[in-house]
Amino acid sequence: MEKEKPVSPDHCVCNTNNPANVVEDEKSPLWATQENLIKLQNMRDEAFLGGGTSRIKEQHAKGKLTARERVEVLLDEGSFEEFDTLKSGRGGHLGGDKSYLTDGVITGHGTIDGREVFIFSQDFTVLGGSLGEAHSEKICKVMDHAVRVGAPVIGLNDSGGARIQEGVDALASYGQIFNRNVMASGVIPQISCIMGPCAGGAVYSPSMTDFTFMVDHTSYMFVTGPNVVKTIIHQDISFEDLGGPRMHAEKSGVAHFVMPNDILCLREIRRLINYLPSNNRQKPPILDLRDPMDRADPVLDYLVPANPNQPYDMKVLVHSILDGAEFMEVHSSFARNLIVGFGRLGGETIGLIANQPAVLAGVLDNDASVKGARFVRFCDTFNIPIICLVDVPGFMPGPQQEHGGIIRHGAKLLYAFIEATVPRITVIVRKAYGGAYIVMNSKHIGADINYAWPTAEIAVLGPRGAAEVIFRREVQEASDPSAVLKEKEESYRQTFCNPFIAAKKGYIDDVVFPRNTRGRLIRSLQVLETKKALKPERKHGNIPL
Repeated sequence: MEKEKPVSPDHCVCNTNNPANVVEDEKSPLWATQENLIKLQNMRDEAFLGGGTSRIKEQHAKGKLTARERVEVLLDEGSFEEFDTLKSGRGGHLGGDKSYLTDGVITGHGTIDGREVFIFSQDFTVLGGSLGEAHSEKICKVMDHAVRVGAPVIGLNDSGGARIQEGVDALASYGQIFNRNVMASGVIPQISCIMGPCAGGAVYSPSMTDFTFMVDHTSYMFVTGPNVVKTIIHQDISFEDLGGPRMHAEKSGVAHFVMPNDILCLREIRRLINYLPSNNRQKPPILDLRDPMDRADPVLDYLVPANPNQPYDMKVLVHSILDGAEFMEVHSSFARNLIVGFGRLGGETIGLIANQPAVLAGVLDNDASVKGARFVRFCDTFNIPIICLVDVPGFMPGPQQEHGGIIRHGAKLLYAFIEATVPRITVIVRKAYGGAYIVMNSKHIGADINYAWPTAEIAVLGPRGAAEVIFRREVQEASDPSAVLKEKEESYRQTFCNPFIAAKKGYIDDVVFPRNTRGRLIRSLQVLETKKALKPERKHGNIPL
């Protein structure tokens, strides 16, 4: 009798799924399944490797994380679900002789502190993170999902720009993304993080999102690079000076946040998400920091100096009234004469806007007006109540501001406040002069509740300027003009520059003790929680852009 031939391990499956030790040949369905599983694993391994180990090392050598590492740091551990891992484009060259799985961008969704977000992370190790048709399709897919689901979308940008090899198709792909940025605006929060190069047409998508983060020393943004600048206008300029994070944070206002490295930047995005609702139909999350609602701070009674021309730091008041003294300032390096940012009062997210007397006396100028207007519109879009702390001597005078459009830019802030339908509360801390008083969320433009401290000065002009105008002849004819001017100035201050006249007329709802500011604000927010405001029927207004 012929002996049975031993079964080759390559032709059998010996596991719990095949307890009978069934022999399968190479043509069997089971063998094909095993082969496909191996193929799938190999393809996924290839996709996860991106542009290869050498390019990953180059990325790390620059102090940058890879696209996948960034996703892991940003999202809750184990929450990321990836889309289109195996999608590939036409390749790196004309004719497409080499294509990469993922096509240079990682896309999908995950959670931040348990809340769903959608994300795309460009992979610089694959064709320099350049954007082609497949790359764009992946980004558009997650943006569409984010709008349908009602969840924030976060873009981690690290790209050399349009993929030249794909010609006009690459430019058309940018257009598809821009369309979605606009359609998602005001519907879901959109956050951009520039973590490498971002040049040419690529800059317009981040600029249309709600907040832009940049990483110091490793990221830059510009429409035309240093080489083009040198060719066209014959000026030598570095990448950093032309479009670096510090320039955009301090001068252009493009960057809302600048962080020293990738990890801290991603952590700050997580912090920002915790202040925001997932979409425009929801309210921001409530977070109880166990800070007593009626907590008083006697120090505030002495915050405002006796000398009305002496500066002080408004951030002392900001941190005093907020839950846990936690404040996330937005645009901290841009137009520093106006403070904007997020905090909590009684556990509820609020958007805070405050003049900063320690910088330019807290005046409103072109940059501050635009900065404030955009922040007000964001808060109104996403159901975030607005708290306004006022100490403003007026608009910045001078030909530079006038020629730069202070009328137009100031109108933006005015328009934004009037348009806002969320609860709006104002506290006049010290100066509130002229048109700037009206613009800074006064009762006359629809603020819901207006408080004033006893130190408030509400007038058309400051006491000195008013005295110089009203009593000009008396001062000129006096034997001691300076003494007479000082006397008239003090008389004007006592007669007009105090909050009690405005309170008698109903322009101020109450004059409050500074120490009790926090409690009054929280109680007012509770009253306004069910506020409903009707808007006129129209397509949209025409803000003076």
